[in-house]
Amino acid sequence: MTNPTLLVIEDDTVLNRLLVGELKQSGFAAHGSYNWTDGRSAIDRLAPELVLLDVHLPDANGLDILAEIGDSRLVVMLTANASLHQAVEAMRMGAADYLAKPVNLDELELIIRRALENRRLSAEHECRRSEEAMRMAGMVGVGPAMTELRLLIEAVAQTDVTVLVQGESGAGKELVAQAVHHASPRRERAFVALDCCSLQDTLFESELFGYEKGAFTGADRRKPGLIEAAAGGTLFLDEIGDIGPAIQAKLLRVLETGRFRRIGATSDMRANVRIVAATNRDLATLVRKGTFRADLYYRLNAFMLVVPPLRLRREDIPVLANYFLAARAGGRRQRLHPEAVRYLTEYGWPGNVRELRNVIERASILSGDTPVITPAHLLGLSGEMASAAVDRGNGFQFDDEPALEKIEHEYLAYLLDKYRGNRREVAKKLGVSERTCYRMAERYGLG
Repeated sequence: MTNPTLLVIEDDTVLNRLLVGELKQSGFAAHGSYNWTDGRSAIDRLAPELVLLDVHLPDANGLDILAEIGDSRLVVMLTANASLHQAVEAMRMGAADYLAKPVNLDELELIIRRALENRRLSAEHECRRSEEAMRMAGMVGVGPAMTELRLLIEAVAQTDVTVLVQGESGAGKELVAQAVHHASPRRERAFVALDCCSLQDTLFESELFGYEKGAFTGADRRKPGLIEAAAGGTLFLDEIGDIGPAIQAKLLRVLETGRFRRIGATSDMRANVRIVAATNRDLATLVRKGTFRADLYYRLNAFMLVVPPLRLRREDIPVLANYFLAARAGGRRQRLHPEAVRYLTEYGWPGNVRELRNVIERASILSGDTPVITPAHLLGLSGEMASAAVDRGNGFQFDDEPALEKIEHEYLAYLLDKYRGNRREVAKKLGVSERTCYRMAERYGLG
């Protein structure tokens, strides 16, 4: 690991050289500047983790500089004329610490190392918090439905009971399963997901249980199944209502005995795994129709978590929309216009959270370099919402789920026709710069 880079901005040349020399001996990559003009260039060039900054420089006031650089890096203030008021002001503005001259070098090194360590721990905490937020993205919400769901997840996560997650397509069932796993004692082990509707019974069995070498044609080696891959962790079976009768019987045996057998094997293995299943179908109805085993249903339904559809928690829509916008913006500062929020909140969201995320990502792309997402950017919505979001009463809508390029092309052509080729008006309607509008028109041959 490279040594932390420090920059000393101090106009006293003797003190500056002393500090740089001592800090180098202590293992830091230290550099010195004697005024703010040189210091600013050094910051751009060196990107130091910490700056030792004199309050009184020949060409600047240190507190003004602190306000400029304090958000992006650690700053320790130095002054020959210490005052309580000045110290409080410096700390309020974000200084990591405040020292009076003459500086005690041992104390200075301790302060620097403590500030760097605090920054490291804070960054790690932020990283973990960010990862948790990503994992729980579909569960973001302030309403009573999501609050209750989170409480139920926390309660069941501490047990090993099988969980059934019920909810519409796109509502976030896998995110709920991940939340159960990450809140459980199994969190340090694997979370393994299997889409039950994507495989035929024979492939499903080999994926789930694994097989021995020579078990069937093409089995040229032993292959562990997903139950083994998830050992000590959680196995998530998505769309469990789509599995056939033969697999239902074998899965029931796993749940009843806690054991399974690889295809072609002669002995059982222990299934050290917690199973979370999910479905968008009514399993109770399937049981009554005879297409799903009642005994398997009761085993899976030991604890049910119901994920509410987005239309039943409209208070969460602005929260989710802003979350997805921040994630998509990648550092750009974008926000939703109040009218755009109103459109989003009024829409029925048949595709639930997944559809909302797609709409926000498209809107962020269509908005170009504008910081505000307006109703005009809310393309990709279906039915009545598409026509309302673009221009109420103009009949502009899609009957399918078109590619983004098709949306951009047709909408741009529509606006160019409506405003008789006036690029300035079109750009204003799109919420982008005139230059971006010209580039879009050129790309689609509408120039």
